[in-house]
Amino acid sequence: MKTVWIIGGPGCGKGTQCERIIAKYGFFHISSGDLLREEVATGSPRGASLQELMSKGLFVPTDIVLDLIRERMEKAKKEEATKTGFLIDGYPRELEQGLLFEKNVCPVDLIIFFDVSNDTLKKRLLGRAAVSQRADDNEETINKRIEIFNVKNGEIVAHYKDKVVKINAEGSVDDIFAEVTKAVDSLLA
Repeated sequence: MKTVWIIGGPGCGKGTQCERIIAKYGFFHISSGDLLREEVATGSPRGASLQELMSKGLFVPTDIVLDLIRERMEKAKKEEATKTGFLIDGYPRELEQGLLFEKNVCPVDLIIFFDVSNDTLKKRLLGRAAVSQRADDNEETINKRIEIFNVKNGEIVAHYKDKVVKINAEGSVDDIFAEVTKAVDSLLA
């Protein structure tokens, strides 16, 4: 079973491409954001403490996120929910998280990095903000998020350069997916 990380800036189109990868290859999708929201919804003590952190805009400690990911992977393996492997979406956000994932969960086989210019990210996020009216989608916050992403992501890409496939995600959804397909096909070959 293979493990693939999907990384890219806020608004790079990760979600759309993940849906297509899952449909074509049968990976089991794990989104760190979804896991956190699901845990909060259970009303468990762990969920309650996550709710408190997230409502203050604070980062959830890496070990908690890793526990949630590992638990979900183990459950999927037991239920034989995947034959292909795991698509980890939105994690790691920084190098330390990646190193801990490999140490405590499993090695990563492929990292797909959706590369988009800062201007495109900004346009997409401002467009999304106009529709969703998310509080964290104003221009100042967007610029800060993109700046932080670029620094942290650069460290991941540099460290894992042999496993990273960088895909220009400025084009059409189909063009981008054609590049994704090449990367995943060669992994699974």
